[in-house]
Amino acid sequence: MIRFDAVSKNYPNGTTAVDALSLELAEGGLTVLVGPSGCGKTTTLRMVNRMVEPSAGTVSLRGQDIREVAAPELRRGIGYVIQHAGLFPHRTILDNVATVPLLLGWGKKKARSRAAELLELVGLPATMAKRYPYQLSGGQQQRVGVARALGADPPVLLMDEPFSAVDPIVRGELQAEFLRLQKELHKTIVFVTHDIDEAIKLGDHIAVFRTGGKLAQFDTPERLLAHPADDFVADFVGQDRGIRRLSFVQASGLPLREGPVLPVTAPVGDARSLGEPWVLAVDAARRPLGWAATADLPPGGTLADATLAPLGHTFALAGDSARAALDAALLSPSRLAVGVDADGAVAGVADAYELSAAIAGASARASASAAEEAVEEAAEEAAEDAVDEAVDEAAPVGPAGSATKLTKSDAGEDVPAGGPDDAPVEKDSAGGGDR
Repeated sequence: MIRFDAVSKNYPNGTTAVDALSLELAEGGLTVLVGPSGCGKTTTLRMVNRMVEPSAGTVSLRGQDIREVAAPELRRGIGYVIQHAGLFPHRTILDNVATVPLLLGWGKKKARSRAAELLELVGLPATMAKRYPYQLSGGQQQRVGVARALGADPPVLLMDEPFSAVDPIVRGELQAEFLRLQKELHKTIVFVTHDIDEAIKLGDHIAVFRTGGKLAQFDTPERLLAHPADDFVADFVGQDRGIRRLSFVQASGLPLREGPVLPVTAPVGDARSLGEPWVLAVDAARRPLGWAATADLPPGGTLADATLAPLGHTFALAGDSARAALDAALLSPSRLAVGVDADGAVAGVADAYELSAAIAGASARASASAAEEAVEEAAEEAAEDAVDEAVDEAAPVGPAGSATKLTKSDAGEDVPAGGPDDAPVEKDSAGGGDR
């Protein structure tokens, strides 16, 4: 979809922002560019829509050199989201979102109708359509910025640290909303951030740049955490990359036991008879209510009469990761993580030691699987290269001694490059006409 071929950006003062970058970004994927300040990640992003022109090399979009397209026309077909949203302060929210459709010649009614749809898509109520940017919170403005970038339904979306200017809680909400949108829209997205946690959470692939605009590693988040290319990448990812890797281990495979779980209506005596320091009280639907310390139980009555300590948090077997499960164990007053099913009912409990053992086994299996996949990919590429070389060597000599490259038809037959329709045209017996 987006391809960089030996792309560099050099400035007259001798600064090299991007150095001989060769990179291919998959269509429909979300690629995150990360690295320290001054590493060229934003310059790389801005070369896609020609807001920065490369000094050398080629940037292509769906096989076409972007220099063959007029810059204004190119930009209208690429969504662009920046920090602080960059909204027009004198226009309403609706008209902000309708900006690109109007530039493309859409009628005002059609453009505003599309804008209203997009506001709903990004989770903003219709009542905000007539407001102005200053009347919205920072998080709401960023949602408008995303909606505006999607105005004309562009296949490519460029995002330059779009969530960095909001507080952590809003940032988490925006990230979750953004992932929801991407699952629905499947845009080709290039996303710049300096936050490695954000990159790991959002990216299908991550490109790590080092100072001087050199690409240090391009990989999936899981492989980046498991196998950093060098010390620079390992340091940038952080010493807790082992904990981050747990985000890719599903909680559904973790072993749970029944544990000290009783209905809140159970007599206090039943709780004491378990011989456990803590008892988890649940309601009639087995939803967790809180932990009761056995030493602090009242002399009589039921668990409903006991003081319940907060859970910390539970983890869902469907959807949550092993990282969430381990975090639940560490935050629980009982040091037991509570796993719940799709209905929120307690499925079982596990302590950090039990979780760690299971996680270690799952991580080892995942690493082995990733290694096997890498070997298979390398073998496939080698086989494809061998076939290409064999085809080139077997190519027949055409007119004037030129070689005609062969390709494989759907039936497996060798045909000239370009397909069966490009086969040599025969002359009729008189030599005058084509047939």
